[in-house]
Amino acid sequence: MKKILLIALTALWVAGAWAIPKAPIFKVNRIEPTNWFVGMKDPSLQLMVYGAGIRDAQVSTDYAGVKIDSVVRLDSPNYLLVYLNTAGAKPGTMELKFTKDKLTMIVDYELKVREMSGDRRMGFTNADVLYMLMPDRFANGNPANDRVPGMRSQVCDRSKPSYRHGGDLEGIRQHLDYLTDLGVTALWFTPVLENDSPESPWNDTYHGYATTNYYRVDPRFGTNEDYRRLVDEAHSKGLKVVMDMIFNHCGFEHPWVADMPSRDWFNSHEWLKESKGTSDSRGTRFMQTSYKLAPVLDPYASDFDKKQTVEGWFVSTMPDLNQNNPHVMNYLIQNSIWWIETVGIDGIRMDTYPYAFAGPMARWMKTIDNEYPNFNVVGETWFEQPPYTAAWQRDSKIAKENSYLKTVMDFSFYACMDSARIETTDGQWRGFNRVYNSLVFDYLYPNPSSVMAFIENHDTDRYLKDGKDDLTLKQALALLLTVNRIPQLYYGTEVLMNGTKRITDGNVRKDFPGGFPGDTHNAFTAQGRTKEENDMFNWLRALLHWRKGAGNDVITKGKQTQFLPHNGIYVVARRYNGKTVMTIVNGTNANATMPVKRYAEIIGSAITARDIPTSSHISLVSDITLTPRQTLILEF
Repeated sequence: MKKILLIALTALWVAGAWAIPKAPIFKVNRIEPTNWFVGMKDPSLQLMVYGAGIRDAQVSTDYAGVKIDSVVRLDSPNYLLVYLNTAGAKPGTMELKFTKDKLTMIVDYELKVREMSGDRRMGFTNADVLYMLMPDRFANGNPANDRVPGMRSQVCDRSKPSYRHGGDLEGIRQHLDYLTDLGVTALWFTPVLENDSPESPWNDTYHGYATTNYYRVDPRFGTNEDYRRLVDEAHSKGLKVVMDMIFNHCGFEHPWVADMPSRDWFNSHEWLKESKGTSDSRGTRFMQTSYKLAPVLDPYASDFDKKQTVEGWFVSTMPDLNQNNPHVMNYLIQNSIWWIETVGIDGIRMDTYPYAFAGPMARWMKTIDNEYPNFNVVGETWFEQPPYTAAWQRDSKIAKENSYLKTVMDFSFYACMDSARIETTDGQWRGFNRVYNSLVFDYLYPNPSSVMAFIENHDTDRYLKDGKDDLTLKQALALLLTVNRIPQLYYGTEVLMNGTKRITDGNVRKDFPGGFPGDTHNAFTAQGRTKEENDMFNWLRALLHWRKGAGNDVITKGKQTQFLPHNGIYVVARRYNGKTVMTIVNGTNANATMPVKRYAEIIGSAITARDIPTSSHISLVSDITLTPRQTLILEF
């Protein structure tokens, strides 16, 4: 907003003399969204106006093509919701006039032209490989923003796993060439929005999941302009960007918490008044979620259990938003659209998806799909049984209501791979039998190609735990990158980063070596990596570049065939237009023989095949002997 003009329409006169003016009887401190765009399919626009005493102000505009549909006066006197129709508007600066008790305030509001129509924005697909990273832990490109005056926390201490370490958007931008060299095609950052909360034993903010301003990048990561610059440069290098969002909750220091817009803005806010629920050392009382998602879809679930799951708070520092309040949901929907239009993101990852109310979330998905039909959103659906996850995908036939969510996260694949890592694949159900039995349920998914698989992320132990077993890691990555899924990698896996959550989550969110001032180990360069790190990096790099090049069609479009594990060996094949890829993993710690006749329907008349990561050639005429935990990805 470029200007705020205050016009006093009343004479100030007391006993024949000019009086000392009183403080204004209302203010306009800010308006969200901070600007908007013309030419949207849905011309409606909700403006949330913040300011002392603003609720009872009258509002008007004479901007051509804009009409005020309604004005909503909430419980708090310090908020006003203005619903506009912009169907006939052109780009420009609109004047909004607020009047109360003969005092008028005029505020400029910008309507911008869209850079492109919504159908031109292409989301991520199974042709992509997502690389998930935490901005605070990847690279520090601008130490000057490690501590920002005026923010509640001035802590930046790399010696403490749960405090901020200083990574930022500039650090990511400076290493885009590293990521393109690795061969990934999309970047998923954990949340970058402002988390202006104090550091304490019960509250950390480096992870970004406690938003305090939905329209501002956290200054310790950079600015909104830095974010846009990063996205633009990523696009110029062939990289997409996926933005992490949270509709389920916000941070405790968000202005909404100290001054609730309405009594039903949050779920279970009454628990703050009634001395019930859980209490942390700060004294805040709240109903905590059970962290159990089963009641959301359980046909026999009690109302108590469903309420606790969906309406309970994650922690005392993250109040639970009430998406059933239409004004809350309109705000959140518009915020997601604003970031798509403003920064040009290529996808959204929605945190804690089933913890929010399903109906309003489906409305969000329909709105996004209507405006951006080729965009994609992946929802975090943390449940390890495939039928549960499948019910959340768009057009599911086993769900009572359509979620309209295109992509779900495959926690079953993650859990099965985690077990197969330490188990011997037998003739029953252990080891890679678990992966086989998980993929069997793909018949429940409306679109298995739009399911996101992973072997680790910021909320799990690293796949390597506290070890460096690159053989089992290669098995996991080979399957992840060749089965019918959208694959997601976690930063540092390519250089054998490890860690567990046994003490703290910060141990699975370590700093990428070489990304911070003073680092003596630089894994961003071949010269700085150890031999073992280079061996892993080069193996994965070869597979990733093949996947987005010569192997793209067979992996993204190919028919999938899997064989029951035999002799401890698990085989998954993909075929498309005469091309075949066989992923072969020995799930035992001993030599194992693969009888080629058993796989004749896939091998056909082929005589030899090339192992993609190593470029070695394997005969398909005689049985293949695999060394312990060996992996082959054969192309023929």
